[in-house]
Order: sequence, then structure tokens, then C-alpha cells
Amino acid sequence: MREVLRQFPVTGELQSCEPIGAGHIHKTYLVETDAGSRYIFQQLNRRVFPDVDKVMENLTRIGAFLDAEHRAVPMIRYLETSQGRKLYDDGLGGTWRAYPFVPNSICVRKAETLDDLYQAALAFGGFLHGLRGFPAEQLQESIPDFHNTPTRFRQFRDALGRDSAHRRAEVEREISFALEREGRACALHRMREQGSLPVRVTHNDAKLSNVLLDASSRKALCVIDLDTVMPGLAAFDFGDLVRSGGAAAAEDEPDLTRIGLDPERLRAIVRGFSSGCPDLTEAERGSLTLGAYTMTLECGLRFLTDYLDGDRYFAVEREKQNLDRARSQFALAADMERRWETMTRIVNEIDG
Repeated sequence: MREVLRQFPVTGELQSCEPIGAGHIHKTYLVETDAGSRYIFQQLNRRVFPDVDKVMENLTRIGAFLDAEHRAVPMIRYLETSQGRKLYDDGLGGTWRAYPFVPNSICVRKAETLDDLYQAALAFGGFLHGLRGFPAEQLQESIPDFHNTPTRFRQFRDALGRDSAHRRAEVEREISFALEREGRACALHRMREQGSLPVRVTHNDAKLSNVLLDASSRKALCVIDLDTVMPGLAAFDFGDLVRSGGAAAAEDEPDLTRIGLDPERLRAIVRGFSSGCPDLTEAERGSLTLGAYTMTLECGLRFLTDYLDGDRYFAVEREKQNLDRARSQFALAADMERRWETMTRIVNEIDG
């Protein structure tokens, strides 16, 4: 880490380096120096993001757009190495980037109040609104077909055929659950292909832990982890927020009786997202309920696919964690089916 630090314009010498966050993909560290300066260093996962230069090019483009349009959308700005690059290859297979720690900021995994959810939704809605007018087609797909649900089902079927970890026999019920809902889950993608929904610059991994909150006021400071910023639909980010924050239970909760959509949590997300992005079209508003359902089922499908493949994509801390994640997402999707009219009514409060 000392060698990595020397590549970036940090103040002082390394004093401490501690893992921070609980992301599934990158390794993130809080670094403190003897000068009292604090930085965030990330070692990027090249297996998930094989073209990290493409990722950083996207961030440079949207940053330049926000600056040119004088739009007050806070955004992490990465430090440049002594070679004038945003990334450093340590020669040992590690690719690093860094940015100054945002003072008095916190990152939380679980909402402690409804206002935490409101603030996260406000931040993600504001991010979409701030990038209105940006030609989304100029962005490169850092993960091709990331929210292409039909492709996710093809990948799922491929994993079923491989059964490389010999786990298929124990998840036949989950397999049936997913395949029975394929048509409904792919409806949002069809709407995008038909051009009935506007394509925007979207975050594509919208969850509470990807928003920095002020430690004192709990107000949103900025959206972080922008690696998946790509062309997408407003329903993707709204849906991911509902998927990740709409239920009180943890994403990997093994007790499925504890999993269900909380209408008040949904209402907080609706209020925040619509306030942050007031230019949602009528078609976009009409797609939000479907977006929540689609993102939930799609995420469960991805967890189950990874479980079948032997836990190669998502980081796991215990045996069968990906299976528990898949089951919890499917349980939440099933509850959304039961609450569809309630969800739609709450989403329609945007107009009120």
C-alpha cells in the first residue's frame, strides 16, 4: 500500500489502512496519513470490469458535462497519478484508484429511518436529473447487458446446463420460480427496445450504501460507486432502490417469513426519487412499479446463477450466502406480486 500511495498526490506518509464498506465487487480501504489526511483507495475487480479505462472514461465525460452545464450535482473526483492517469497498475495484478475522503461523511448499509431512504432516493433522482440532456449513447457499457433481463435469463440457462458446482438438484424450486416469471420480468426490456421509455444516464446499482450521508444531518452528500453508470432507464435506479431498501430484512436474510415490502419505505423512496428527478415522463412514472419488480427478480436470478456457478462473481462470507440472497429476492418479488395494486397506488402519488 505504501508503494501505491506514492503514485498519488497524497499528503503525508501512510499511518493506517483499514478495509471499509461491504461491496460485493471491489476492495475498498480507508487510508490515513501522518499528516492527518484521509483518502479512499480502491483495488478494482478486473474480472468484473475487464476494461477499467472504459469505466474511467465514462466518469470523465459525465463530470465534464456537469461542469460545462454548471449543474450542482456533487460527484467524486479521482486523483491523478504522477503519470497523469486516474488508475495505477501495481504490476501484481492490482489496479488502483483514489480520492480524498469526504469530510464528515458516512456510508450505511441499512436505513435507520425512513428519511435515510428518502435522502438516498433524492440523491439518485437528482443524479438522473442533473444528467438530463447528456447523450447517453456516448457512454460505453462497462458491463455489457448489465440490466438486459433476457440476457440474464440466457446466462441462467447456461449455468443450469453447466451445473459446474453440482448444485442444481437442491434449487429446483427456485429454478421453477424464476422461469415461470420470465415473461413478466422481461417486459421492461421490451418497452426499452420498443422506444416507449426514454434512455437516460443511470447509475444502475442504486442502493443506500452507494450514497454518502452527512454524519451530522443525515442529508445526502453525493452518489458514489459510479462504475456502472451507463445508458439505462429511470425504472432501473428506482427499482434497485426499492429492491434494496423497500424491505426491512437484510438482502441475505435466511428467514423468508421476515421478508416483505414495507409500504412506508416505498413511499419514502417514491417521494425522494420524484423530488430529485421532477422531469420524469408519464411513461417513466408508469414503469416504476414494474421496475421495482424487475430489478428484484433479476437480482435474485443473478445470485442464483452465481450460486450454480460456484460463487464466482459475488463475494460471499459464508456457505450458501448467494442462495440465501436469491431466495430473499424471490420472496420479495412474490410479495410485490401480492401488493401490486398498493405499489401502483403509492407510485401514482408522484402526481399528487
